Amino acid sequence: MKISGAQGIIECLLEQGVDTVFGYPGGRILPLYDAIYEGKIRHILTVHEQGAIHAADGYARASGKVGVCIATSGPGATNLVTGLANAYLDSVPLVVITGQVSTDLIGADAFQEVDITGITMPITKHNFLVKDAATLPEIMRFAFRIASSGRPGPVLIDIPSDIQTNLFTFTKEEDQEKNKPKLQWELSELGSSLIDKAVAVLESAKQPVMIVGGGVVSSGAYEQVVALAEKMNAPVVSTLMGLGSFSSEHPLFLGLTGMHGHKRANLAVHGADVVIAIGSRFNDRVTGNKFKYAEGKSLIHIDVDPAELDKNVSTHIPLAGDVKQLVTTLHERMKPLNPCPWWKVIQEWKQEFAAKPDGNDLSATWMLRQVAERTKGKPFIFATDVGQHQMWAAQNLHIESPRSWITSGGLGTMGFGLPAAIGAQVAMPTKRVIAIVGDGGIKMTGCELFTAASQGLPLITIIVDNSSLGMVRQLQQLFYKQRYSESLLPVPMDFVCFAKAFGIEGTLTTTQEEFLAAFSAAVESNCPRVIIVKIPTEQIVTPMLKPNSPLDTFMDI
Repeated sequence: MKISGAQGIIECLLEQGVDTVFGYPGGRILPLYDAIYEGKIRHILTVHEQGAIHAADGYARASGKVGVCIATSGPGATNLVTGLANAYLDSVPLVVITGQVSTDLIGADAFQEVDITGITMPITKHNFLVKDAATLPEIMRFAFRIASSGRPGPVLIDIPSDIQTNLFTFTKEEDQEKNKPKLQWELSELGSSLIDKAVAVLESAKQPVMIVGGGVVSSGAYEQVVALAEKMNAPVVSTLMGLGSFSSEHPLFLGLTGMHGHKRANLAVHGADVVIAIGSRFNDRVTGNKFKYAEGKSLIHIDVDPAELDKNVSTHIPLAGDVKQLVTTLHERMKPLNPCPWWKVIQEWKQEFAAKPDGNDLSATWMLRQVAERTKGKPFIFATDVGQHQMWAAQNLHIESPRSWITSGGLGTMGFGLPAAIGAQVAMPTKRVIAIVGDGGIKMTGCELFTAASQGLPLITIIVDNSSLGMVRQLQQLFYKQRYSESLLPVPMDFVCFAKAFGIEGTLTTTQEEFLAAFSAAVESNCPRVIIVKIPTEQIVTPMLKPNSPLDTFMDI
């Protein structure tokens, strides 16, 4: 059967189980949009291409599926670059389809021509420029395999407009080929001996700590990790990306580690004699001074990507491979351990550094603790933007299950939160998504509220308004002699009117009572809502590590 390249793209997407894509049309991608008109796949039209790729990212993180977004050539494609880098650094599986000028015009500086494969090569797992319609199915199928296998990541497919219209003979993927079992990862003799070595080290540890990272989420190894931690009877801490892979309600869980991590969690990592890190790449926000991070301890590092082992921190026992299978094997070979002797010290830290009661004024920490209590044990997903509110959320929310915490970790992308929340809400319609954003980041992609309204998504957006670029201002306060260069936002924005422009009800809250009433009303409604939380500009995120210092060195602020 002969079909057009555009129809072939649709058929390949359906083969891969794709039912929803995000995008924005333009001239060089119109043949594909004409095929989308048939209605076989749901298309979510966003306000901007950056919104489309962040939404596809949020969709992938919440669902565990490959997210798909579409844009036209030239500026449409370049508007995806930040989202590609964001997904690449956070290992999120995406397939991104861009239009391109016709093959006879490539290299001629045609209207809206740009070498998007060259531009995105450093920030994709792989990318393709399709030169023959007959190769489209093979490329599409390969792209999905690349995006979702090993360490996940984004793949871009650039498709000239004439390739989308050219006819070719389409052959459906054979069922036996599509359902062919994936090659099982096999443990090598060296890997087996390293696991035995890791078991011996863990069984002799007096002060062990487990660190869970984003790799636990992407590998789906949550149950195996919990089982291993329980067998070790050891405390568990999480990186920013790992939140939710180990329930915040579990008695072994100490909280967030890193620059703005909980003191009890950072002190536990610093004082450990054995650290087993699973699916974490030890970036600078996690380690503080990376040269002192592993001093006085044995470090076991498990990751699917061999390139991450010994990259940032020297590892004593590196284990590269399928995270779920490695953790399962470790669990099988370990004997159950008694609670480690230093739990008494840890309990003292938990009491000493317990959250202090908030006063009667509306603050970000009080607000987030109220949100945490009112969503505890319920099907909520939290998505954040980047800044102070992100750290307050990580510290104070109860992230109880995997894929219920969506944030930009590696790239730290302002403007990520709202469109990512939209993607998550589309992916998980039976859950309620709460987007927590700042008054700086919301201005970057806030027009995506139109997308939430037009799609009728029951998204709750909480805007933490402190009249400043909060984290920038905090750094200027601490390190730049309070010279607040371009970080203060003295002209107030009426976010209530902004939300109303999209047909969304917004509520300004300045007191604790007002927030509780607004939040209850938002949860009870089945419509998109916006809540503005007005807090003092001076509120800062604590604790905070001293720059380039060990994990026990906190700033006195």
